[in-house]
Amino acid sequence: MQGKRSMIIGCPKEIKVHEYRVGLTPSSASELIRNGHSVIIETKAGNGIGINDADYEAVGCEIIATAEQVFAKAEMIVKVKEPQLNECAMLTKDHLLFTYLHLAADKPQTEALMASGCTAIAYETVTADDGSLPLLAPMSEVAGRMSIQAGAHALEKAAGGRGILLGGVPGVAPAKVVVIGGGVSGMNAAEMAVGLGADVTVFDRNINQMRHLDQRFRGTVKTVYSTAHALEEAVLEADLVVGAVLVAGAAAPKLVSADTAKKMKDGAVLVDISIDQGGCFENSKATTHSDPTFIIDGVVYYCVANMPGAVAHTSTFALNNATLPFAVALANKGWKKACSDDAHLKNGVNIQDGNVTFEAVATDLDLPYSPVSP
Repeated sequence: MQGKRSMIIGCPKEIKVHEYRVGLTPSSASELIRNGHSVIIETKAGNGIGINDADYEAVGCEIIATAEQVFAKAEMIVKVKEPQLNECAMLTKDHLLFTYLHLAADKPQTEALMASGCTAIAYETVTADDGSLPLLAPMSEVAGRMSIQAGAHALEKAAGGRGILLGGVPGVAPAKVVVIGGGVSGMNAAEMAVGLGADVTVFDRNINQMRHLDQRFRGTVKTVYSTAHALEEAVLEADLVVGAVLVAGAAAPKLVSADTAKKMKDGAVLVDISIDQGGCFENSKATTHSDPTFIIDGVVYYCVANMPGAVAHTSTFALNNATLPFAVALANKGWKKACSDDAHLKNGVNIQDGNVTFEAVATDLDLPYSPVSP
C-alpha cells in the first residue's frame, strides 16, 4: 500500500442509527480519481443527503452492492462515524481506516480494531501547527450551533423543560445559558445563544481564549475562569448548560456531578457535546436522534452521540472540505510516507498492527501504548 501507485478507496454506507452523512462526496471522490486512484461506493451511501448513485458514477466511481464487498475490495476505507463491531470484523491487516474513532470512550471498538490488525487514523486527533484539531473543527462548529437549537427545543414544556424561550420577550428576562468550554464548539454555541438573545456565560481556563471571546462578542458574552465553585454556582442558576469540553483523544472530565445536577432548577436542560468522548456530566449516557433526551431528577439531558448527523448535508460537505487533502495525501503516498512527511497526520494514527498508538487512549482504557512504528 506504500509508494506512489493507484489505491482502491472504499466508502461504505454509514449504519449508525440516524446517521446520514457519507465519508466521500462526489467532488471528493472525483479529486481522488483525478489523482489516479479508484473509488468504490456502497450503493445508496449518499441517499440520506440527496446524493444518488448516478452522481457518483458521473465522476467515475464504481457502485458496489454491499458493505462486505466494499471492505473486501478496498485498501483504504473512508467513513464518518467509528466502525460498528460488525464493520470492525470486516477489517484486516491490509486495511487503512480513515474516520472518526473516539476510542477513549469505547473499549470494545478499540479491542476490535486491535484484533483486526488494521491501521486506523482518527480524524479527531490529527493536529495543526497552532495546536488545533482541523478535522474535528467543522463538526465542532456544527455541534456547537446545534446544541443551542437542541437546548432551546428541550426547554419547551412539552419536551420536559422549564417552558422558557431562550431570548425572552420585551418585559420577560431571557434564559440563562452556561457554556462550559470556550473552544470551537463552545464559541459556536455562544454565538447562536447570543443571536437568539439569551444571557450567556462561557467558562474556560484559558485566559487568552477568554480574551478572544471577549473581543469577538464585544461584551455580549460574559467569560468566567472555570473553578469548581464558580461553575457550580452558575450551573445552579442556569436554564441551559452546554458541555463543550475537549481533551484531545482522551475521555472528557466530569464537570457537573450528579449531586449538582440534582440541585438545578426543575426542567433545566443539559446538552453534552462531549458525549463522543464519554461526556462531561456525571449522569450523561449516549442517546440517539430517535430518542435524544432523558430526565433525571427533573433535569433534561440531551446526549446525542452524533449530533451533526441531524444536519447531514451541511455536515458532510463541511467535513469533506477538511478531510480531503489528508485523504489525497494518504492515497498518493501510502500512510507511512504521508505520516512521515506530516507529523500532524501522524498524530491521527490511533491503531497500528494490533497496538494502541495514541497515548491518551491507551491511558484511559488501561491498554498498553506503543508509538507509531515507521
